[in-house]
Amino acid sequence: MKVLANDGISQSGIDALEAAGFEVITTKVAQEQLINYINENHVDAILVRSATKVKKDIIDACPGLKLIGRGGVGMDNIDVAYAKEKGLHVINTPAASSASVAELVFAHLFTGVRFLHDSNRNMPLEGEANFAKLKKAYAKGVELRGKTLGVIGFGRIGQATAKVALGLGMKVVAFDPFIEETTINLDFFDGQSLSFHIQTISKDDVLKQADFITLHVPAQKEYVIGAKELEEMKEGAALINAARGGVIDEVALVDALESGKIAFAGLDVYENEPTPAIRILMHGKISLTPHIGAATNEAQDRIGVELADQIKSLLS
Repeated sequence: MKVLANDGISQSGIDALEAAGFEVITTKVAQEQLINYINENHVDAILVRSATKVKKDIIDACPGLKLIGRGGVGMDNIDVAYAKEKGLHVINTPAASSASVAELVFAHLFTGVRFLHDSNRNMPLEGEANFAKLKKAYAKGVELRGKTLGVIGFGRIGQATAKVALGLGMKVVAFDPFIEETTINLDFFDGQSLSFHIQTISKDDVLKQADFITLHVPAQKEYVIGAKELEEMKEGAALINAARGGVIDEVALVDALESGKIAFAGLDVYENEPTPAIRILMHGKISLTPHIGAATNEAQDRIGVELADQIKSLLS
């Protein structure tokens, strides 16, 4: 059987599939050429990340396709219900990238509270001539320890983010419409472990209590954070989105940054991805990454192995 990993797959995933007798194709096929390529090469399974879309047109036009796999969590680039209705297996790897996304959230948080996104732009330009001026400009950093992190969306990634926060000595408040309470187990390098019981609260209460808010929600029809929600947040709070583009009203966010209501933002995903708005890209109070939440070597290894295990189970 042939597996097309159109957006790539780790070597560990390739090795696991080839050991089970699958042929793995890592050629990057353009979206408009996918149907012909799948049919001409008798592809049985296609694996994608966020770049490639597998919608109704491909599902209808490729009768030999048996499985669609998403390396990661979000499935909005796949017509999941329709694929299942047509008898295809649809798989993803919801747990594999949790730790990587959580660490990126804190990369943005540390960057924001110590102005690293701005100082890294300005030091090469002015560091030699205006060192004292820049030192003064970036002298009012704050510590994360003792602050409150609000987590909106308390599934696997939200809970992984909470673990990092608890390890830093932060308080965690969370909202999730499907989770009332959970226990976070914090495991340390020497085998010790601590457990934290967290009961979720209302979204409004999270907005009001949190010093920093991080989003871990699926794609939505409505904004999760719009002008109303930004207004409810603490004065000088900050907002991180490493979940999905379109869950924050970016126009309202820029307005809140300009007014000082929001101190800074960290964005890994965007409304107009892959062409984010220029006001977002050029804003001095926004830390930016190009949708790399799951892009660590460790996460990609886990994703590849998890996909391979599921494919072997379903198609062997």
